[in-house]
Amino acid sequence: MRRLVLPLLAVALTGCSLISLDLTPRIRPLEEQVVEGSGRAKILLTDVSGFLSDEGVTPILTVGGAPPRVPLLVRVREELKKAAADPDVRALVVRVNSPGGTVTASDILFRELTTWKRETGRPVVAVMLDVAASGGYYLALAADTIVAHPTSVTGSIGVILLSVNAEGLLQKLGVSAAAIKSGERKDMGSPFRALTDEERKIFQSVIDDFHRQFVAKLAERRRLAPDAARALADGRIYTAEQARGLGLVDLVGYMPDALEAARRAAGVEEARVVVYHRPREYRATYYARADAQPGAVESALAQLATLAGAGPKFLYLWWP
Repeated sequence: MRRLVLPLLAVALTGCSLISLDLTPRIRPLEEQVVEGSGRAKILLTDVSGFLSDEGVTPILTVGGAPPRVPLLVRVREELKKAAADPDVRALVVRVNSPGGTVTASDILFRELTTWKRETGRPVVAVMLDVAASGGYYLALAADTIVAHPTSVTGSIGVILLSVNAEGLLQKLGVSAAAIKSGERKDMGSPFRALTDEERKIFQSVIDDFHRQFVAKLAERRRLAPDAARALADGRIYTAEQARGLGLVDLVGYMPDALEAARRAAGVEEARVVVYHRPREYRATYYARADAQPGAVESALAQLATLAGAGPKFLYLWWP
């Protein structure tokens, strides 16, 4: 009988209504943390890591009520807005560790960085870690100075279209797909049939246009002749020293070298290196990433789902 007392009392107190508990983890506002340095001036360190997309990575399994991950573009814009409102933030250092991603996400990140730089008048330094290729290099072009770690891999300047063709598999299973369409090309790129020669030409024209945009930004930002820029943009990758010799980066060095470049550009002798983080995120040093990343298997599955879902995707991506 005693076991019924508390449930009955709860129902009585709520007027016999249902009790609803919202246990959804909350995304809390960004907080500032100093990771090293001194002085009033600040250098904001932000990072762009992994596959570049406007979509958030949904964890396959969440343990311990971890908050949902904020999509990359959302986080970067949030950090830039917070930094723009703080006059003590005198420079921005963007740590890049990415093989690239979608054409649109790469272009948005480039635009966000160039807009922030123009509106605030503050310098931007990009520092490459393991990989800053294709879309990762594309966004780094927004920086005033590009620093590559001695073991960085960069380049892969170009566009790739990934599409799945399951026609053969479906035929083996005895399954067929039918599309009722308004025009002959309406389902071009469908995973249920092979591309025609004409459709390949159409896709190639789109790829060529995106490639021209990439090469134009390369020539403009790195002050290269158009022919020289096109010659570098055949999709190959470069080591840090090769990239410096070709004019793709300004300096080969380490994180302290990138921070020193930011101090010089900002015209300050000393500055605090700060990061923005959310409660429960570890950001004690400038090597800590801006958000908790999924494990290797989960990350691979999420990336595969992003690439395979919703039809063909045009990518600034190094895809070995």
